[in-house]
Amino acid sequence: MTDQTPETTQLFLTAAMPCPYLPGKMERKLFTHLSGRRASMLHQLLSDNGFRRSQNLIYRPACEGCNSCQSVRIVAQEFAPSKRFRRVTKANADIVVAVQPTVATIEQYELFKRYLDARHSGGGMTQMSYQDYEYMVEDTPVQSVLVEYRLRDLPDQPLVAVALTDVMPDGLSMVYSFYDPDIAQRSMGTFLILDHINQVRSAGLSYVYLGYWVKDSPKMAYKGDYRPLEVQRGSLGWMRLEE
Repeated sequence: MTDQTPETTQLFLTAAMPCPYLPGKMERKLFTHLSGRRASMLHQLLSDNGFRRSQNLIYRPACEGCNSCQSVRIVAQEFAPSKRFRRVTKANADIVVAVQPTVATIEQYELFKRYLDARHSGGGMTQMSYQDYEYMVEDTPVQSVLVEYRLRDLPDQPLVAVALTDVMPDGLSMVYSFYDPDIAQRSMGTFLILDHINQVRSAGLSYVYLGYWVKDSPKMAYKGDYRPLEVQRGSLGWMRLEE
């Protein structure tokens, strides 16, 4: 397999599609494949320029006349949890965390399907088979892990959340996460982010990469709550998001 380098990487542009975040907008993506021995190096370089990984592809929005999707990362070492975040951590004190290799299991898939049926009914991912899920998890050309979250005090310690996470030289990148919809009152999505912040801090690293923040989208605006937050500003690099 031919190794990609920054000089030989070919970028491709998708056709325009309806934007999933902003009504009435169209989205296009710039993307390339990650492959070969230099995949991790290219992954880091492109991530530092606002790209995001999905399986063996890495992409960023390239929408005409719109730059609402902003790549963001939490400055983990400076993060100070608010009262709300401390309550979420306390409410999940009975969760045990285990970092696993990227090997799909039936247990994960069943939780994944329940999450999609409850939270994203009618979305394209709801039709994913076990093989599709396996491909999503295991088809990674870079260092990735699955972080499993289980209820410590119940029989058999049931699985309640999973995060597919890329391990970066300077932190962790949260690729995709899902959780038990029956325990939504625990704010599991928030807890997973807080746990990744703690993991990064404990490892002496710097950032938790959250993907794209869209200020005017109800689905994506929540990422602005994790301050201090840095936003990728193209040629200007990463800049602190002001209040």
